[in-house]
Amino acid sequence: MKVFNKIVDLQNALFLARKQGKKIGLVPTMGALHEGHASLITKSIGENDITVVSVFLNPTQFNDQSDFDRYPRTLEADSRLVEACGADYIFAPSVKDIYPSPDARHFEFPPVTTVMEGERRPGHFNGVCQVVSRLFYIVRPDSAYFGEKDWQQIAVVKQLAKYINSNVQIVECPIIRDPDGLAKSSRNSLLTKEERAIAPAIYQILSESVGYAETHSLKETRNMVVERINAIPELEVEYFEIVDGDSLLPVENWERSEYIVGCITVYCGKTPIRLIDHIRYKDRKNKRR
Repeated sequence: MKVFNKIVDLQNALFLARKQGKKIGLVPTMGALHEGHASLITKSIGENDITVVSVFLNPTQFNDQSDFDRYPRTLEADSRLVEACGADYIFAPSVKDIYPSPDARHFEFPPVTTVMEGERRPGHFNGVCQVVSRLFYIVRPDSAYFGEKDWQQIAVVKQLAKYINSNVQIVECPIIRDPDGLAKSSRNSLLTKEERAIAPAIYQILSESVGYAETHSLKETRNMVVERINAIPELEVEYFEIVDGDSLLPVENWERSEYIVGCITVYCGKTPIRLIDHIRYKDRKNKRR
């Protein structure tokens, strides 16, 4: 495995690989890698000849400076995980390399960029689009791998790929969870021992709500989830939206769509740490999950 910090060095290596007809996979990350990232890397390795893992903490997608400041930075440990997975290259550029001048580009793809996270984190998805478009330009991957935990982000990246006329295939990969159900996240490392013990309740309640939804209205299901989570000390729901899985717009009842997803963000602990998750209530075959 090789680590590249400079764009030109990575591009030279990829030029030779591309000249040989090799397929290139990209796994974009912000570092603090865990088993969820490892699953993306492993999938890319299985489907491509060369796998590039980018490790770049992108400042433009943080609308809260304190959140950016406390985000884990663990490049040495990240490098060990990437090498253990068997990836070929790590791309770990500086901010100046990715943004040699301030990025004034503005990306907006309503409604996917304007609801839920887009509404509550102004500028977040614009920053995501800025960095992902730069990575697509630098790496020119055949496929790029994203975890379904950041479910709304995948919808945004798909719109971005169309907008910039990129032929990259966006590959969605399942959420990797701890045995107690908590979705793997780089932010989990910021939880105290006590907070980590509480956090799995989020997914446990989401899972129970699927059965509840069989005999209750959409509004009743939403209220149940919010009330039960908020009743747990140290947990506070920022939002829980039940939406159409394609448009990401709220639905009024279970009959309004064949693909319905519940998306949640919960603050955990005194700091607090912002955790996101989602659950599917209906799949495309109009069957309850």
